[in-house]
Amino acid sequence: MSHATDDPAMVANKAGAGAGTGAAAGYRPERTLRLGVELRRQFKRRRTIGVLVLMAALPLLLIGALQLGGTEEASENTRVNLVDVASSSGLNLTLFTLFATTGFFLVVVFALFFGDTVASEASWGSLRYALATPVPRARLLRQKWLAALILSVGSMVLLVVVSVVAGGIAFGFGDVQTPVGLALDQGTALVRLAGMVGYLAVHLLVVGTLAFWLSTVTDAPLAAVGGAVFTTVVFAVLEQVEQLDGIRDWFPTAFNYAWTDLLQTPVDSGDLFRGVVQGLVYSAVFTALAVRHFARKDVTS
Repeated sequence: MSHATDDPAMVANKAGAGAGTGAAAGYRPERTLRLGVELRRQFKRRRTIGVLVLMAALPLLLIGALQLGGTEEASENTRVNLVDVASSSGLNLTLFTLFATTGFFLVVVFALFFGDTVASEASWGSLRYALATPVPRARLLRQKWLAALILSVGSMVLLVVVSVVAGGIAFGFGDVQTPVGLALDQGTALVRLAGMVGYLAVHLLVVGTLAFWLSTVTDAPLAAVGGAVFTTVVFAVLEQVEQLDGIRDWFPTAFNYAWTDLLQTPVDSGDLFRGVVQGLVYSAVFTALAVRHFARKDVTS
């Protein structure tokens, strides 16, 4: 007498569930380590909360600094500078905030979120347990990459939103006054501001993916974050050496401030285009190196 569990079709289905992979029946790699779970884990960490608080507080500190300076000294200065323009409107404050943070502050934020991904798990000893769940290595790396990208870009967006709102309350929601004396209406300025944020997200991704690659190489998060920041600073210093001439255009920091071209009318898109393409290429290379190294990494020790 045969039982229901001996039905040939059911046996074939059970065998096919893990055929060729050795996986247990019902195992689905795509259901392991969901992005929402990884993001919730990251949001519970003190460094994430600290960065978000600092991003929200920085525009307020800049507003306080500008107001402490007063308008008397600014009116005596006949040369148009970024400080004068920053206090013209909330949008102007936002542009000044981006300009002040592009060279180093945002670099550290992207390096922190990307460089702390794999290395921190390895230093805690939890990486091998995550892979034993089992989470495929490629999926684990992808989810952590996406989580770091969301946190990095989200932090920058938070900085921009707080700057616009707090700056508008402090200095008014007027048009943008550019350093060269041109004005942009609010609608145009908001569209271009969105373009600036998008450009910076792509350009700073170079720093992030470099830190991400280093995070798969070392078990020390500080080494991954510091290595990416230090490399960026070195290239920024070398960029000041005029004897390097055209070589400087190939540095990852070459088009750091190309987003300011969006303030021109008409917009000069040459450096913007090259900065985006160069940023995507560097990011793809560093990400590929991270995937290659992590695929061969020994995480059992």
